[in-house]
Amino acid sequence: MARITPKTREELSELEDVFQRAEQALGFVPNSFFIMGRRPEMLRAFSRLSREVVGVPGRVPQDLKWLIAHIASRAAGCQYCMAHTAGSANKAKSALEEKIDTVFEYERSAFFSEAEKAALLVAQGAGTTPNMVSDEDMKNLKKHFDEDQIVEIVGVICLFGWLNRFNDTMATDIEEEPLSFATQHLAASGWQVGKHKG
Repeated sequence: MARITPKTREELSELEDVFQRAEQALGFVPNSFFIMGRRPEMLRAFSRLSREVVGVPGRVPQDLKWLIAHIASRAAGCQYCMAHTAGSANKAKSALEEKIDTVFEYERSAFFSEAEKAALLVAQGAGTTPNMVSDEDMKNLKKHFDEDQIVEIVGVICLFGWLNRFNDTMATDIEEEPLSFATQHLAASGWQVGKHKG
């Protein structure tokens, strides 16, 4: 059960445009929006940043952005965001389930390219507290991505760093769609709904 009472969609009618964009992108409105909506300006600012970081195509493939978000969320330990990012990664590219099922073994998995492995290693290190990204990790990342792409990659990690802290602290209730996907694809590797059950 969430530690802060979410507002209802009706109570937040001035944010309907934000909710509609979320539904279009994700298929549902995240429960975190109904908590964040207590501060409408915060939700609007988050929505704009989220759109720029993961919502619009950039120079880093969308499916990789979501896998980066997923690994950063796992490193941070946020079960809510792990479920969301895995489901979003799968939607970003059909038939991505094999990668999601083995994502925690990315360093040894043949499903991942060297470029993806480099990006996921940085995501894992950056999602950890304290930050564990080394100069060598960045040097390896630069073999595969230019500096503009690296800013895009780190932007994804940082966006989800904020979300990980928000949702884990608030114990945000997880929605049915990401719960179902995570139960099917992440539970075997230790994922549990925990405090996000609602």
